[in-house]
Amino acid sequence: MLRAAGVGLATLLACVPAGSQPEEAIGSVQDVFNGTLRPDIEVNTFRHIDRLFPSRIVSHGTSVYPLPLSSKPLRNVHFMSKGKKYDIFDYLSLNRVSGLLIAKDGKIAFEDYELGNTGTTRWISWSMVKSISSTLVGAAIQDGYIASIDDQITKYLPQLAGGAYEGVSIRNVLQMASGVKWDETYTDPKSDRRHMLNLQLEQKPGAIIKFMASLPRAGVPGSLWNYSTGETHIVGALIRAAAKRPVAQYLSEKIWSKFGMETDATWWLESPDGLEVGGSGFSATLRDYGRFGLFVLSGGKAGGENVVPEGWFREAGSSKQVGGKLVDYGHMWWTYGPTANPVHQGAFQAEGIFGQFIYINPREHVVVVVWSARPKPTGSNSIDDGDFFAGVVTALHE
Repeated sequence: MLRAAGVGLATLLACVPAGSQPEEAIGSVQDVFNGTLRPDIEVNTFRHIDRLFPSRIVSHGTSVYPLPLSSKPLRNVHFMSKGKKYDIFDYLSLNRVSGLLIAKDGKIAFEDYELGNTGTTRWISWSMVKSISSTLVGAAIQDGYIASIDDQITKYLPQLAGGAYEGVSIRNVLQMASGVKWDETYTDPKSDRRHMLNLQLEQKPGAIIKFMASLPRAGVPGSLWNYSTGETHIVGALIRAAAKRPVAQYLSEKIWSKFGMETDATWWLESPDGLEVGGSGFSATLRDYGRFGLFVLSGGKAGGENVVPEGWFREAGSSKQVGGKLVDYGHMWWTYGPTANPVHQGAFQAEGIFGQFIYINPREHVVVVVWSARPKPTGSNSIDDGDFFAGVVTALHE
């Protein structure tokens, strides 16, 4: 199913019939990436992100995975960050958090909505969806659509043959270690990330993959790590080619309906009825993001079946050696290395710009989901999020 785009990409207040409530004014996607939105407009934009581009619906199923309240609710969290003492109320305020869900052993210990959000609000994932996309690669392997992550990416996407992606494995792409040159700078209009955004604005089928095929090589595949949203678009194209169905439909079939999400999600498309943008533009409710975290904690089981191969998340959520250096990044999940707080041992997280997180700690059976509306794409958090997550895990022991 498709959801139509809104009327234009500049700041707008859509026309509505007389007597009805007007839609909230939202900003342009260029202003989002530039970090030049006023606070209220930014919040409106993040909870109505499907108005910026055509989006496909990720359908939920008939049953709902229960999220009971914990008998030991979390009242506060006290922790240290950057040499200062903070509590949960500081974190909510200073980091401009718009939604926070904390679950321990599958039960909600804390749930809070701010900045006008509610339990029915869908909020933008930004790059958190990269981790969902990589999970679908695991599903495609389990289903036999993909033989191995060591297959060459061009086996499934021949349109990438002959360029910098020649000789690049699926594993290389999942680790952001393809060796293909890429500039992810969100605020630079001349960066590769902004060029990809401009292609999305043009809404031409296949334009982004064609751009990826034209990129130069910066190093031998597997020799260097370079964060690239373009790589995740390739992952989306891989899933579409291997599973032979829309990526949103495959997500619905394998996880969203089978595990028991409560509401539909939406996912940006690069063109009307086209390919999902594998690294951005996914939107869901706070509790359904939490359920995805619990799906990961389960090892990837839904409806009594293994959706991904045994041990997929242990591998996907662990740090990797790239070019002889340990990188705190797995298969499109951010990880915690040996120098991190011991509380984070074995933990990993999906992470998006402006402060979006799904933190997963398998050892402690903890999932934390954070929505935020920080002023800039990166570097605008007052409190280190990892320090807060460590404080949460510690507090849940008390």
